[in-house]
Amino acid sequence: MTDTNAAPPIEPPDLARQPGRIRRHALLIGAFSLTLVVLAASGYLVLTLAGAPVRAAPLVLDQPAGVLWGQTVNRPIEVAANNVTIRRVKVRTGGGAAILIRSGVIGTLIEDTEIQCTSAGTDGVAPGGYSALRVRVNGCRQAFRQTDRLTATIVESEQDGKPYPGGELSSPIGPVPAPPDDPAADQMRDEPPYAPAAAPPTPITYWPGATNTGVPVGTVLRNSGSLSLRTAGQIVTGLNIVGCITVAAANVQILRSKITCNSPTYAIRTLAGTTNLLIQDVEINSMATNSASICCNDYTLRRGNVYNMIDGPRLSSNTRIFDSYLHSLARVPGSHNDVLQSTGGNNIIVRHNTLLSYNPVTKDPFNSCVTIGSETSPTLTNMTVEDNYCNGGNYSIGISPRLIGSNIIFRRNKYGRDFRYGVVSGFNRPGVLWDKPTNVWFDTGLPVIP
Repeated sequence: MTDTNAAPPIEPPDLARQPGRIRRHALLIGAFSLTLVVLAASGYLVLTLAGAPVRAAPLVLDQPAGVLWGQTVNRPIEVAANNVTIRRVKVRTGGGAAILIRSGVIGTLIEDTEIQCTSAGTDGVAPGGYSALRVRVNGCRQAFRQTDRLTATIVESEQDGKPYPGGELSSPIGPVPAPPDDPAADQMRDEPPYAPAAAPPTPITYWPGATNTGVPVGTVLRNSGSLSLRTAGQIVTGLNIVGCITVAAANVQILRSKITCNSPTYAIRTLAGTTNLLIQDVEINSMATNSASICCNDYTLRRGNVYNMIDGPRLSSNTRIFDSYLHSLARVPGSHNDVLQSTGGNNIIVRHNTLLSYNPVTKDPFNSCVTIGSETSPTLTNMTVEDNYCNGGNYSIGISPRLIGSNIIFRRNKYGRDFRYGVVSGFNRPGVLWDKPTNVWFDTGLPVIP
């Protein structure tokens, strides 16, 4: 007899007709044993055993002058060759640093790149000796690391959605509010309207201009492309350079030459190994594209005619600007233009120059003739700014409230009145000596800060 209430027998599964179930079982088994994931984009294997991830090996960039472009990388990157460019890359990783510059490597450029740290103990870029242009870093312990020996240049970059201190993100062309707590701002707003004196105490021709800077009249120039100068004592003279220059050697000289460079970074760039670079009787046209005309340390600019730049020369350790004509800043979207800028370093001199932030054609004062801070180095020390003519800027001289500095001297400078708010912000910050009797108006000779 058959029991009609009995459950039907359970037949063994026909595995051949159940491929979906087999796949699901295989995935479950793999999750608890050995999983092999192949990242086709990078060719890297990630192994996990019993559910515990093994730290991803880095992507090592070991091709000199190589370019990593337009990729998404889910592991650390290590730069192991000189003059590597990382452009339009998305990096998402943990570990010690998302991008690590190996010891002894020079010339790394990181631009238009996004870094997402997956661990709170991960740094963005480390340890120094690189340039970062328009790099956005999120969730990292420290976005951009550097040391006294291995400095970095950070331009137009962000950390966790905010402009990175010392970078160049920011100000619109239109007015922005004056800092409310700056005594200099109140003082400058109370100044009487501009009424030029009949004869300025010092003629404007005392300072450098188009006729006594740049390539001397009569110099015959030979055409050249971009240059990489890596021989100690090398002398370059009499060239019409359509391109840019990198220097990585001691006692190099660039003389009597014209440079027309449309790089988004620098017309002249000093790399590790550079000391005592001399740039003399040179004209630099930055083509409204250079983030800075010269960067960043161990050079002297003498009798330079530098123009058409977003920022002029950057001032890091062992830099000197003498007898030069720096003018005609270029406004681009988001720019925050300074004729000269230092975000840290030691042993800097700016002497007897014409520093024109104001554009008389567009009536744009731009940001400053000189801006200083210590955002990308521990301190700014032993800096002298003297015997210059400066006109323009939101403030002609901008001194960061975050400055950590000592022995920073401003003396014997003369100022025009084409600023937006005033001559100086933060003149009384610790470490700054503002010599009131000798920092005077160009037109009257009276102190700008009584």
